[in-house]
Amino acid sequence: MTRIERFVGVDVSKARLDVHVQPGGEEFAVDNDEAGVAGLVERLATEEACLVVLEATGGLQERAAAGLAASGLYVAVVNPRQVRDFARAMGRLAKTDRLDAAVIAAFAQAVKPEPRPLPDAERQSLIDLVARRRQLVEMRAAEKIRRGQLAAALRPRLDEHLAFLDAAIQELDRDTSQALRNSSAWRANDDLLASVPGVGPVARATLAAKLPELGQLNRRQIAALVGVAPLNRDSGQMRGKRAICGGRADVRNVLYMATVAAIRCNPAIQTFHQKLKAAGKPPKVAITACMRKLLTILNAIIKAQTPWSPA
Repeated sequence: MTRIERFVGVDVSKARLDVHVQPGGEEFAVDNDEAGVAGLVERLATEEACLVVLEATGGLQERAAAGLAASGLYVAVVNPRQVRDFARAMGRLAKTDRLDAAVIAAFAQAVKPEPRPLPDAERQSLIDLVARRRQLVEMRAAEKIRRGQLAAALRPRLDEHLAFLDAAIQELDRDTSQALRNSSAWRANDDLLASVPGVGPVARATLAAKLPELGQLNRRQIAALVGVAPLNRDSGQMRGKRAICGGRADVRNVLYMATVAAIRCNPAIQTFHQKLKAAGKPPKVAITACMRKLLTILNAIIKAQTPWSPA
C-alpha cells in the first residue's frame, strides 16, 4: 500500500455522512445518497493518498464504501466496537455524529486498519440472498413462538403467514443454489464442500458469501477470523479459562449447525467428539473444538481442491 498521508473518518447514518480528515481536522458532511457519495469521492480524490475508514452499520455504509473503493481510494470497514473502545481509551465519552467522525479518523491514524477488497456485484448479490434468508428464518421462528400464545380464532391467519414464509424461504434457497451453480469458481468449491458429511446447502452458501478467505489462510488464521480460536486469559501466575471471542458470528452460527450434524454423520468429527467427551471436556468446549476441527478440514479441502475423504 502507498504511504498514507491523510486519514479520513466517516460516520454513517441513514441520511448523512459526517466526515473528518486528519491531519488538519477538516470537517464537513454530505448526504448519504448517490449525489452525496459522488461529491465525497470528488473531494477526497484531490487529497494526498488517504485511508478512508467507516464503521459497519448494518448495511448503511455499503453505498459509500463501494463508491469510495471504486474510485481507487483505500477503504476499510471496521467493527464499531473497536472504535468505541478506542474512544473510551482516549477518554472521549461524549457521542455525536461529528465527534464520532473525529474518533474514527483518530482511530484510522493510530491503528491504520488494513483495507480489504469489497465484495463485487456477484458476491454482494449472494450476501444479500443469504442475509434475507436469515431474516425470514428468524421471522418464522418468532411467529411459531407466538402461535402458542394466540387465541384459536387468530391462529389460521398466523398459519397463512407461516406458509408464506416457508414458500419465500424455499424460493430464496432456489435462487441461492442457482447463484452458486452459475459461477464456475463457486460451483467447484460448492461441490468440494458438499462432499463433506454434515455440511449442507445453507452452510455452503454462507461460507461462499461471508468467508471468501476459506482456503487462502492457514488453520490458525481461519479459526481466528471466524472466531473459534480459544483466546488466553492469563495474568501473572493466574491461568484463566480459554474462550472464543469476536469473529464472524453469521459464519460461526452456520458452522455450529453443520458441526452438530457432522457429530452424527461425519466419522472424523464423530471420533474427535467422542475423544473429547472421554477426556472429560464440557459439552460446549467439545462442540467448539469440533467446530474448529471441521473448519480446518473445510479450509484444507478448498486449499488443496480435493474432495472429502474419511482417511
